[in-house]
Amino acid sequence: MDAEDWESCSDNEVYLQDTNKDDDEENDYSSAFLSKLQFRKDISKARWIDDLAMAEVVEKKGKMWVTMGIVRSGKTYCSIEETLFLIEIGALHLLDEKGICLSLMEVYEKLSVEKSGCCWELFEVYKNLKSLGYVVGRHGIPWSVKGVTSISQTCSLQGCEEKKELLEMEPKDKSSIIELFASMQISEVNPAFDVYLPNSKFRKSSPGAPSFVLYLSRGNPPSRVEIEAIETKHGGIPLKFCHVENGRVSFFSFDKAELAVLP
Repeated sequence: MDAEDWESCSDNEVYLQDTNKDDDEENDYSSAFLSKLQFRKDISKARWIDDLAMAEVVEKKGKMWVTMGIVRSGKTYCSIEETLFLIEIGALHLLDEKGICLSLMEVYEKLSVEKSGCCWELFEVYKNLKSLGYVVGRHGIPWSVKGVTSISQTCSLQGCEEKKELLEMEPKDKSSIIELFASMQISEVNPAFDVYLPNSKFRKSSPGAPSFVLYLSRGNPPSRVEIEAIETKHGGIPLKFCHVENGRVSFFSFDKAELAVLP
């Protein structure tokens, strides 16, 4: 089994040859990683909800919301990685429950406690992919309940009951979001993100199958048995793995290779 390694840090062209530069505003910064706060004229606003460990968007500006945030009961919620990414690029002001604007350092602290199903490594991966123009969502978390008629069997949740609760969530019932995102603590055997190629026709109500499902690899690469089990679980959807070391994100995948039998 051969490993195909592709370094997105240096190969910004990967899968992006046909990208329309006007598709989404986040493509404006696809040439490099952004580690410093940037400033824009049109800035959205969101309110951080500690009980959810998510941000509820209260004022939308820009086209990035077509491909960011999940929609429940007419409201848009952002995960911690989406929230922090938007703050770093200067596209979002985050308020606490008292209406006070949170600093970038305070949001970093929220990520560091790892209570929202994300960690520093996954944020680096998310930022890397978004900077390249990909559409990225938490694996197994529907973008919208509209058009969802069944519960996926290929989800990274600890059980399907929580996902059923989320799909049927009423405005007064936010506990299911907490359970879902809290259960997304990533391990070596759980998928992290559903990743879609840049697409101006992307719709949250009908996103289709992801271009690939991304796993975070820590330590040794998965064994052949593990890979085959994962491939079976995802029913033909391509898989990729990522590894983060010293802030550098590497992506790799596995292909089967038939070796000739020597006489």
